[in-house]
Amino acid sequence: MLTPFVLPGEVARVKPQTEKADLIRASLAGIVSPAPARIEPACPYYQKCGGCQYQHAEYGFQVLQKREILREQLRRVGRIDYAGEIEIIAGQPFGYRNRSQFHVVGRRIGYFEGTSHKLLAIEHCPISSPKINETLKIMRSMSRDPRFPNFLRDIELFSNEVGVQINVQRTDRPLAQRFFDWCAECIPGFVPGPLDYAAAGKLFRVSGKSFFQTNRFLLDALVEVVLDNAQGAIALDLYAGVGLFALKLTERFSSVLAVEQSRSAADDLEFNAERAGARITVERKRVEEFLTASSKAPDFLVADPPRSGLGKQAADRLVRLRPRIVALVSCDPATLARDLAILVAGGYRIEKLTMIDLFPQTYHLETVARLTQ
Repeated sequence: MLTPFVLPGEVARVKPQTEKADLIRASLAGIVSPAPARIEPACPYYQKCGGCQYQHAEYGFQVLQKREILREQLRRVGRIDYAGEIEIIAGQPFGYRNRSQFHVVGRRIGYFEGTSHKLLAIEHCPISSPKINETLKIMRSMSRDPRFPNFLRDIELFSNEVGVQINVQRTDRPLAQRFFDWCAECIPGFVPGPLDYAAAGKLFRVSGKSFFQTNRFLLDALVEVVLDNAQGAIALDLYAGVGLFALKLTERFSSVLAVEQSRSAADDLEFNAERAGARITVERKRVEEFLTASSKAPDFLVADPPRSGLGKQAADRLVRLRPRIVALVSCDPATLARDLAILVAGGYRIEKLTMIDLFPQTYHLETVARLTQ
């Protein structure tokens, strides 16, 4: 039986919801005997909003459970019984998100309730940064004004805590420029185009359609773990984004090659490299296409694929390329386990695993796997 919001060892009252084969999904009706790690959630919307799943547990307990989930997924999905230590890197448990997406229904702004498309209007999001919450408050006030477009459906706020970028994700019809002019009048630090974000000693231009990591407290730690002590002649950065890893790699390698398919991210990457005076060769290709045509093995390869992971095709081609050291970054332990199984079968061994908790209060976790031949 699967029941959310219940901790190991607790006695709870549950209400069955669905049954399929030998699996019953239930909802929590009440806690009879709480676990020592149970706490009062900090968010008044918790268990209604679909964004967080772990706020009822002490933060230290959360990260230990995530580490066990990672081990279990490696065993179950990848058939990998990793006996080594998994280092945990954690940061601030709240106020960490530099990017948050909100739904808009009529003139109400918030998140969808769990497993539904029913809007839960909110005033404050505890896991989002202060600047995002400040902007959310202003936009809620703007939504009560007749000028607010009632056909707006989804917005994203991205902030470096000085400026804020407003990205329209979905709208029933195009927004007029006067809406963004109005935002500039009302929202302190409003940035009408790309946002400059400082991280790991570098400055990154991030456009509205470009990916960038969301935990503002752990960006430097992530870069440090991925690069570790890597150095040499050639480095390859797959799924390079705007250059979070590539720019730092130029300090340690004679030649850096970055592969990025997204036009927006690749444009930002080239701009960031030129502004930093960093020599990076940017390949605007699918990773699979690039690896098929590559024959020279780099000394170091970092891959930070989307949630779907490398996939069999890219993993197989990576094995054939045989870089000396591979740093694989993953936000899904199941797809990580699948990819690692291919790399291990291809002759690599897992030298080190690090779990970086980029998403406190949620079931998401980030892992950096370092592999050598």
